[in-house]
Amino acid sequence: MKPKPSFDALMNEVCVGQGWCGSVVNDKPLHVTLFIPENGPVTAEQFVDWLFEADGVDPYADLEKWQKHKGALRDAFIRHMGSDVVDAADLRWEDN
Repeated sequence: MKPKPSFDALMNEVCVGQGWCGSVVNDKPLHVTLFIPENGPVTAEQFVDWLFEADGVDPYADLEKWQKHKGALRDAFIRHMGSDVVDAADLRWEDN
């Protein structure tokens, strides 16, 4: 039986494994989960942009430098969430 796609597994890979999930930006603590809306569709690209924003990185300022990271993060989203577009409600910790 294939395990259910999981936000927890996604966050483990991108936060713990790759170090993308948040930082203090302009004296404000940020985390990627602060950018996720209550509902509606969220694309892999949006989620990746939020990861960068939560870390205070503008990937478009030097796209060539960041492109491999963007690709890896996008691939992780699709692998764990099962699609390149999911409902925001699926982007919640399992204990919530």
